Amino acid sequence: MGIKYKRVLLKLSGEALAGKKKVGLDYDIIGDICDVIKECYDLGVEFGIVIGGGNFWRGRSSGDGMDRVRADQIGMLATVMNSLAVADVLEQKGVVTRVATAVSIQTVAETYIRNRVIRHFEKGRAVIMAGGTGSPFFSTDSAAALRATEIKAEIFLKATMVDGVYNKDPKKFNDAVRYEKLTYGEILEQRLNVIDSTAATMCNDNNMKLLVFDLSQPENIKKAILGENIGTLVSVSG
Repeated sequence: MGIKYKRVLLKLSGEALAGKKKVGLDYDIIGDICDVIKECYDLGVEFGIVIGGGNFWRGRSSGDGMDRVRADQIGMLATVMNSLAVADVLEQKGVVTRVATAVSIQTVAETYIRNRVIRHFEKGRAVIMAGGTGSPFFSTDSAAALRATEIKAEIFLKATMVDGVYNKDPKKFNDAVRYEKLTYGEILEQRLNVIDSTAATMCNDNNMKLLVFDLSQPENIKKAILGENIGTLVSVSG
């Protein structure tokens, strides 16, 4: 079976990299994820990857008094740490990788420049895009939606710890129903906990498809790229 999507934006949560430890990095989990990315890379898939930072930093806690801007800046640095860790594992497996960060740290990673990232794809390199958008008040989902649009990805793959989008929390309600398909309008109207409203609006305005799927089985990354029927597919309203 051939690949359905040539260029993808893969969003990984920081929590997924921590495994059962919930914090830090679980290299067995990261290795399993990178094995599947390598399989797809060898098929010719161009990977743009955005990684959250929740395994190191959950943002400003209620009542701690920290300035929101500073809290978000710490979160951006957490995404850089995760990106460097994943890049190292990918390179050990033979995936030529670059880390491009919106937060300038020249001695650690190159600065994110859209045209340079496109050139990396043309040279057969996977690119991990760190540092969020480089600005506070934006989630990594918004950063992923922005990067997916900028690099002209064919689909935004959001790897989560549930097997799609439900009408209510499946961990709390046994009668929760999973959607196979949704529109961004339905996500916003029903306030479904998929991506934040900024990311949903950006994807909708730029005709970007979103697939939400379960990362507890890393092989689902390959299934998504092959176009198999997994998770929940979100498309443009109307």
